[in-house]
Amino acid sequence: MSDKKNKVTVQIYGESYALKGNIEPERIMRLAAMLDERMNKTAKANLRLSPTKIAVLTALNIADDFLRLEQDYLELIDLIKEDK
Repeated sequence: MSDKKNKVTVQIYGESYALKGNIEPERIMRLAAMLDERMNKTAKANLRLSPTKIAVLTALNIADDFLRLEQDYLELIDLIKEDK
């Protein structure tokens, strides 16, 4: 990662966001596309929710995914330690 600030404009759930940071523009665009896809999927399954509630529900789903992956990772580390 460099110290150079990159600016990228992305579309997430119909809104435009100008993002600035030291992450590669391609990564920012990929993250935004993934979030947009997840929000649209959440919206299709919950037709009556407001955009704010769709964003929160999507964030909770992503947080759940993270915790599951973290748990899997910790279990794998334990397995590796046991094999040594």
